[in-house]
Amino acid sequence: MIYELIDSGEGCKLEKFGPYILSRPCSLALWKKNQKIDIWSNAHMIFSREPENNWTYRKKIPKEWLVEIEDVKIKIAPSDFGHVGLFPEHAFLWKWMKNKIISSKREKIKILNLFAYSGAATIAAAMAGAEVCHLDASRPMIERAKENVKLNNLQKATIRYIVDDAIKFLKRENRRNNFYDGIILDPPTFGRGPKNEVFKIERDINELLSACISVFSKDPLFMILSSHTPGITSIVINHLLKQSFPNMGKIKTNEMFIKSANGFDLPSGFFGIWEM
Repeated sequence: MIYELIDSGEGCKLEKFGPYILSRPCSLALWKKNQKIDIWSNAHMIFSREPENNWTYRKKIPKEWLVEIEDVKIKIAPSDFGHVGLFPEHAFLWKWMKNKIISSKREKIKILNLFAYSGAATIAAAMAGAEVCHLDASRPMIERAKENVKLNNLQKATIRYIVDDAIKFLKRENRRNNFYDGIILDPPTFGRGPKNEVFKIERDINELLSACISVFSKDPLFMILSSHTPGITSIVINHLLKQSFPNMGKIKTNEMFIKSANGFDLPSGFFGIWEM
């Protein structure tokens, strides 16, 4: 059930999700493929955006199955947009967060996971013993996250699921004096809330961060901010976090990437961590 990046190059990436191999587009993979052509021919499914989004099934494969990464089990279900329900480049951030929560030795820790997708970070936080508020604008994705939580035997964990616009929710949490010790953010370049609210990262990131600061507890632990938006680089994230936490705590920023045992490591966005 393990994930592996087998190879990348020539605008594609070849990944193994458990027993199945998928080939998907990757615009940053400008180099040549390192593996022999027969490795790529072993793909069970190939996703293409030309002439329109479609999957080509080359071998028999179920509609959904399980994969495990950093001890987190996630249901894989390829979508019409080429997504599968997992962003492996985030796995090291889950590991870091679990260690941060556990090493704090606090009796009670509340974590807010915004734009929470299929729930991998929520699961990692719950595994570490934290209470989690899991927010996403998509109700189907909230249901997927609930399924993933059950797959990890975390039915008894304290997890609150919210379908809402992130900024509206944060403002209400502030008015309710509901505060958090850690916040996870993976905002999209463009997104819509459940009531058709529009989120644009270049326009709204400062308001989003200010709203996050307003719901931090008096003794916060961390904020994780990641980006897959071109131009929102580690330097940009560093500036945003420094502005949000002037002369307070430590900031680390860098590139996210997926390691490959055989080919080149694959760049996959940027991240920043603020911690006390």
